[in-house]
Amino acid sequence: MNSLVNAVGLLAKGGYVMIPLLICSMVAATVVVERFLKIQRVHTDIASEMQRIEDAIYAHKTAEAITLLESHGSAIGRVLAAGIRNCHLGERGIERAMEEQGTREVSALTHRLGSLDTIITIAPLLGLFGTVTGMISAFHVIANKEGIGTPTAITGGVAEALVATAAGLVIAICTLVCYNYLQDRIKGIVSEIEHRGNSMLNVLAEAGEGHNEAKRLSA
Repeated sequence: MNSLVNAVGLLAKGGYVMIPLLICSMVAATVVVERFLKIQRVHTDIASEMQRIEDAIYAHKTAEAITLLESHGSAIGRVLAAGIRNCHLGERGIERAMEEQGTREVSALTHRLGSLDTIITIAPLLGLFGTVTGMISAFHVIANKEGIGTPTAITGGVAEALVATAAGLVIAICTLVCYNYLQDRIKGIVSEIEHRGNSMLNVLAEAGEGHNEAKRLSA
């Protein structure tokens, strides 16, 4: 409890600039947690379902394959389902449908990440602003003849400058680490979407060729 009180007291020495810095830290923490949970929900392993889905496609049960993919609830599943749904448009149509759905999925994943980028930039600047106001306060005390005899008045301005700078840097560094982590997770999802999309394109092409061959033989 004493440690918490001491920490709050230390932060309070940072002056009024600590208010926007506190808001930045709260926004960053909220966005990071929300985006992490969102990515966790849409990035589930689909490898165990792929054999059943491919078997359904080869058996020309596209509706069953689409149902399996959409019930999976993942970004990859929705992209592949979009491709299968448009298999009648040919290879280029399938590819275009998956690209469009993939763009929507990536846009949904990167939503709000721009606010983290802004906080990474603005937090150190706010800390620097606190440094300037703190040093101005300290020099104002020095300029006042009565303040020369009270060193604690001078150190108050210096403390404000140092605390504000440290807080701005800590917020920016922590947010940057989380931002890069989330970006790496999204890049991994995009890479997997591209891999699964290319595989699905090949499966649909093979299934279509097999269906056409069966028609020729039965004719």
